[in-house]
Amino acid sequence: MMSIPSVIEVAKPLLDVTGSDLMVPLLDGSQSRYVNLDYAASAPALGVVADRVTEALGLYASVHRGAGYASDISTTAYENARDTVARFVGAPAGYPVIFTRNTTDSLNLLASAVPGDTLVLDIEHHANFLPWSPRGRRVLTALDTLDETLEALENELRRQPAALVAVTGASNVTGEVLPLRRIADVVHKFGTRLAVDGAQLVPHRRVNMREQGIDYLAFSGHKTYAPFGAGVLVGRRDWLDKAEPYLRGGGAVTTVDTEQQGWRTGPHRHEGGSPNVLGVIGLARAVEALAELDPSEWYQHEAELREACISGLGQIPQARVLQIFSDSEAPVGVVSFSLDGVDSRHLAVVLAAEYGIGVRDGKFCAHPLLARLQQTSPALRVSFGVGSTKRDVTALLTALTDYLAHGPRGLYERVDDNWVVVNDVRDRPSWAQLPDEDREYFGCAG
Repeated sequence: MMSIPSVIEVAKPLLDVTGSDLMVPLLDGSQSRYVNLDYAASAPALGVVADRVTEALGLYASVHRGAGYASDISTTAYENARDTVARFVGAPAGYPVIFTRNTTDSLNLLASAVPGDTLVLDIEHHANFLPWSPRGRRVLTALDTLDETLEALENELRRQPAALVAVTGASNVTGEVLPLRRIADVVHKFGTRLAVDGAQLVPHRRVNMREQGIDYLAFSGHKTYAPFGAGVLVGRRDWLDKAEPYLRGGGAVTTVDTEQQGWRTGPHRHEGGSPNVLGVIGLARAVEALAELDPSEWYQHEAELREACISGLGQIPQARVLQIFSDSEAPVGVVSFSLDGVDSRHLAVVLAAEYGIGVRDGKFCAHPLLARLQQTSPALRVSFGVGSTKRDVTALLTALTDYLAHGPRGLYERVDDNWVVVNDVRDRPSWAQLPDEDREYFGCAG
């Protein structure tokens, strides 16, 4: 039986997050502290974010169109959030901050504005892979090292320039961080612009668009400790002002008659309709809190959690940790792995039902990357954040050890391509009951 590495000390979380004291029911009738190892999918709200949203609810009203006191406060908070976000990501002066639903929405908006083809790598999340197709997407195969990949990128742009290169800031599968400044230097040499999918980078690293040479940055509130449905696109203005409005409706226009309309420029051009005021207010408060962290302490916290996890997995002979580049450095707190002979989807359900541990299973909306890594079956992903501690890592490693030694204790059945608990009697809130018949699996296929 494998031994557990000595990571049992309870390091303090960097910031307070909601749900940190959540107790969940287990199949044996007991309860367990919920171990959230799924930050990369949707991070919990920071405590200060929940407080700000609760406070703002009492002042919530329509923005931009009301003269009342609550409308004035809501409008001011919404517009101030643009400045807060711009400062947080080091946006150059004049770069508009556009609020969207999420990273996927932001990248689709940008794709509608690009006046040419876009070059992407084969390691991207689907959100940064699929939107570029209608306007011309070229795919560059990443090589074994970052150095080789950057050389291949330069050669490809020399062979055929592109309007835009779109890359992930940090892989949602492996946590590996791309050298954005180096990529920007290559890209700009050919008059090409750089867009960064920051969904996994912004919640884990300070980003400075000016210093790193980023022309466009997209990220999500729900991964940045503000799970209230807001996303961000910030970047150079000219393409965005010339593009067709992304959402046609009130707020995006200057004049309208029965024959034609005049469209606004700036962020409002693409934010037609009533915006997600509370989501934006929550996101602004989240990035304020992250900006107050000491970067070295922040990065060290994640590095220790990741190292403890990988060290423990290294003691499991069946474990295979996924990695893209042999020369990557300082990855964020995301680790994906598989266990030889173990169905990852089944194991994820067992971890939840018998140990109170939440992980992600599947191909993580990155099918080309999983194929490249020769991971043909679903894998498991664990991910950490500012509310995580080494106690969480120990809980995972202990559960894996127990599972491999004894197998599952509950009964499970396969439904389509997923596993469900047989006769699951765990309590659920009254507002989240599943019907007794046809208990459909609601998870993402990827």
